[in-house]
Amino acid sequence: MIRIGTSGFSYDDWKGPFYPERTAKKDMLAYYARCFNTTEINSSYYAIPGTASFASMAKKTPDDFEFVVKAHKDMTHVENPESTVFDIFLGSIQPLRDAGKFGCMLAQYPWSFRNTHESVVKLREFRDRIGDLPAVIEFRNADWVNEDTFGLLRELDFGFCSVDEPHLKGLMPPVTAATSGIGYVRFHGRNAKNWWKHEESYQRYDYLYSEEELTEWVPRVTDLEGRTSKTYVFFNNHYQGKSAQNARMFASMLGMDLPLLETVEPGGQMSLGKEF
Repeated sequence: MIRIGTSGFSYDDWKGPFYPERTAKKDMLAYYARCFNTTEINSSYYAIPGTASFASMAKKTPDDFEFVVKAHKDMTHVENPESTVFDIFLGSIQPLRDAGKFGCMLAQYPWSFRNTHESVVKLREFRDRIGDLPAVIEFRNADWVNEDTFGLLRELDFGFCSVDEPHLKGLMPPVTAATSGIGYVRFHGRNAKNWWKHEESYQRYDYLYSEEELTEWVPRVTDLEGRTSKTYVFFNNHYQGKSAQNARMFASMLGMDLPLLETVEPGGQMSLGKEF
């Protein structure tokens, strides 16, 4: 089973390209969930939402909708993570788990997290702290791309996050691996010019994939699907709704049918029919 969606959904610059112009923030998720059946919650990297927020998200989505929640930065980006941040995170996502809508956790480590003995110990500690929670690890440093890493992830029952990003020295190459029952792919865009140097963070993700660029991923994702019980594909090139456009494009390339988007007709009536 393949689920395709975007990394985040609550963006003001999606009004027009994806959402109708007058869409309120509180209505974005319900609209999004009519077009996709999964999303990544990336805001949890900066601040862990309260249980009420996740309970509200669960209520606004259909029964078959699934959320992936990104680990807070204090869980992955500090030298000695405190146990309390893990407790807070695990407590916050409980409404999603109770509703059967929690897909997995995404734990993204920084480029400075190199493949060392100390880092391996931290990954083992991470698993101990989250118990049996399904989780996927995203490495940023190419040091980790080897069979020893894949073996370690299989031992710890962590999924491996495959990425598509600029082909720059030290960044992760486009490698796929099935290391748990969860397959995972993130498309960050290929904006090499603004990857390291940018004034605003969104500039890194200002990139629209062509169908030709996505074609090379069709057999990779299909292979992952065949070796896992579930495969997530998320587009993180979110500037001005480009991720939503590419997610729908890629779903079509895989032969998946997604609902058409709603348009606002003269007089304010909503109707289905908008396609990218």
